[in-house]
Amino acid sequence: MSEAKLKVLEASKAYWNPDKTQFWQDAGVDLVIDKREGYYLYDMDGRRLIDVHLNGGTYNLGHRNPELVEVLNVGARHFDMGNHHFPAMARAALAEELAKCTPEGLKYTIYGAGGAEAVELAIKSARNATRKRKIVSIIKAYHGHSGLSVKTGDERFSKTFLSEDTLGEFVQVPFNDLTAMEDALKGRDVAAVIMETIPATYGFPMPNEGYLPSVKKLCERYDALYIADEVQTGFMRTGDMWGITRYGVTPDIMVIGKGVTGGIYPISCCVVSEQAGAWLKQDGFAHMSTAGGAELGCVVALKVLEITQRPEVRSSVRYVSNFVRAGLDDIRALYPDFFIGIRQHGVIMGLEFNHPEGAKPVMRRLYENGVWAIFSTLDPRVLQFKPGILMTQDLAEEMLRRVEIAVGQARDDVMGGGAKRSYLQ
Repeated sequence: MSEAKLKVLEASKAYWNPDKTQFWQDAGVDLVIDKREGYYLYDMDGRRLIDVHLNGGTYNLGHRNPELVEVLNVGARHFDMGNHHFPAMARAALAEELAKCTPEGLKYTIYGAGGAEAVELAIKSARNATRKRKIVSIIKAYHGHSGLSVKTGDERFSKTFLSEDTLGEFVQVPFNDLTAMEDALKGRDVAAVIMETIPATYGFPMPNEGYLPSVKKLCERYDALYIADEVQTGFMRTGDMWGITRYGVTPDIMVIGKGVTGGIYPISCCVVSEQAGAWLKQDGFAHMSTAGGAELGCVVALKVLEITQRPEVRSSVRYVSNFVRAGLDDIRALYPDFFIGIRQHGVIMGLEFNHPEGAKPVMRRLYENGVWAIFSTLDPRVLQFKPGILMTQDLAEEMLRRVEIAVGQARDDVMGGGAKRSYLQ
């Protein structure tokens, strides 16, 4: 390890986040990201990594996408963050485009600076519209770390700050359990159900056939709104612009983050129906966010929308997802006692391993072999595996070669030797 990198790690422990810095070192990941380009990350010591974590989809279009860098540079000659109190060209333009490309009935865009803020906006809008307080989410959910958003998620994220729900206003039910969902809703005291279309931090369990449309019908029956958290499933990652539309659901509120930034400028969006956005006509000053809807962020987000909706990008997603899945199936066939399952919708993938924390040694071995992916925090049997929507076949082939080696090594670490290796030799 270089002296310069060691100094960064020491400063991070001393002044930034001691526990997180030490966690990664204990996990065998001494990563300090330096240069980044396309779907590559470069460590301070020069190690190159193929990024299939993408920071939750933030780098859906790659790191420092040239088109986005250019539009930011051009925009900065005219705009800055702007003043959140006043109408602005870029904010209005992005809101209009979102009204055009989001599911039918979603009309107003309310801006935040990050996904958690957009979730806060969704919850507050639902409470205002329904005059009810209770929110239903999924066990092992994750919707952010701020005041209201953290209450919708696992206690892993709330108990440290004494933010657990103590008033019974936040109820959690198992994913894919319609009976439990109806039991939570039938008292007619629920403002909204909030769900990630495919729960990311839980390891991407896939919705059962008909589950999400049935939840929407239950919401309609019991006068609750449906909030679709599309932070990690939006922007063509499922093969359509929004994951929720792949399941035939029209939400009342949709939360957008990560990918909308292009990894270039922080911005998030809460897109609401006329009903859910009623407060915007009652008191438009009820929520304020200095950085929410920053004009430079809107300029970048407009370009993200344009790139993502190109016909060739849709085709690319389907090709990449099929190609990578075929390669992963071959790797899984080599190590069936360890690599036991693949959860997938488009380029959203969760790789399942036969060990309670099996994804952790896989992550470490991938890192050593030049691929960056992260285990699922709330189910460490599963590795989050998220190729970019613009990934080329050449890069996918190289990635799969490296994945095969890493999975074999991790299998030996956990279960002992004896596995065979033959893919892409």
